Amino acid sequence: MAKAATASLTRRPADRAVIWAVLVLSAAGVLAVYSAVSFLAETKAGGDTERFLFRHLLRVGLALGAAGALSLLDYRKLARFSKVAMVVSLALLVAVQILGVVTNGAQRWLELGPISFQPSDVAKVALIVHVSVLLSKKQEYITSLGRGFVPLLIWIVPTVLLIGMEDLSTAAVLSATLGVMLFVGRVRVLHMGAVALAGLILAIGFLASSPQRAARLEAWTGIEMFSSNDDAVAITSQDENYQADQARIAIAMGGITGLGPGKSVQRDFLPAPYNDFILAIIAEEYGLVGALLVLMVFVWILARGFLRVARGAPDPLGLFLAIGLTTAVVLGGFINAMVTCGLLPVTGLAMPFVSYGGTSMLATGAMVGVLLNVSRHAKTT
Repeated sequence: MAKAATASLTRRPADRAVIWAVLVLSAAGVLAVYSAVSFLAETKAGGDTERFLFRHLLRVGLALGAAGALSLLDYRKLARFSKVAMVVSLALLVAVQILGVVTNGAQRWLELGPISFQPSDVAKVALIVHVSVLLSKKQEYITSLGRGFVPLLIWIVPTVLLIGMEDLSTAAVLSATLGVMLFVGRVRVLHMGAVALAGLILAIGFLASSPQRAARLEAWTGIEMFSSNDDAVAITSQDENYQADQARIAIAMGGITGLGPGKSVQRDFLPAPYNDFILAIIAEEYGLVGALLVLMVFVWILARGFLRVARGAPDPLGLFLAIGLTTAVVLGGFINAMVTCGLLPVTGLAMPFVSYGGTSMLATGAMVGVLLNVSRHAKTT
């Protein structure tokens, strides 16, 4: 009887609300990207906008395929390979420091023949899964520094450090996600606070050592906080403010209902409007109404992930996975929106399922797939 009950739980459909939310975000992204890449197509593909559209559709299809495939694989079986995934991820993060390709002043990419990818996206998913495994195993003594917290730090610290060396924004989002997971996992606030303070000091050091990062923060605050001796690589505040200013202009031009599909003007002025500032294009073409609808979809994912999937998880592992994966996806969307509105300095983070992206799109699909698998086993709430 117990086996039959378990089998019936396994056959339960995945959370349809999360599925529809992902599909809505993907559809909104296709429309916005198709409009936003027109200038890129003119300068790099002779006006062939469809080329970039088909590439984006392919990546969306791969992400949705990954989500569908992982939603069918028992998350408890996937968790058995979390340590192997972490070892591979750390090896890739080290490799990118040695063999990585430099793009826009950052060494974040690895090239394997015709394929290029960001190991930080792979490591982000692997670390969330592995921390979920460790939290579920160590609940009996999770408040202990030596037996509960230090084993978590052994994996968290090197991963976040290696990511932060070239991608401080991703490291910050990952750290915030892990903070939520550790808090839910009953890790002592004193332990987390000490690590957070050390991380803040280290982040200041990363900022001080990078003219590009320092310029972004200084442009946002309007205060000169760091000095750089290398004027050739330093980015001026005007350069950084230009992006934020053009995004705000796009939002203002859109008004309440927008200019209409495909009628964006600021796409010709915004750097990377198809990626970092995709919400600005949505706001310009579909107005405040369209932008708020996109953000409400992320709120819906947050509510379903926390209140339905995590709350109904059959075991601690499922709970921590649902909390971590939901937080990572939603936080990425919110931070992208806050950058667009000028509430945060420019970070370079893509909006999940909406922005034009490769590795980040696939990684987000994988996270949603595991979340959907947890929802298949969730108890009725």
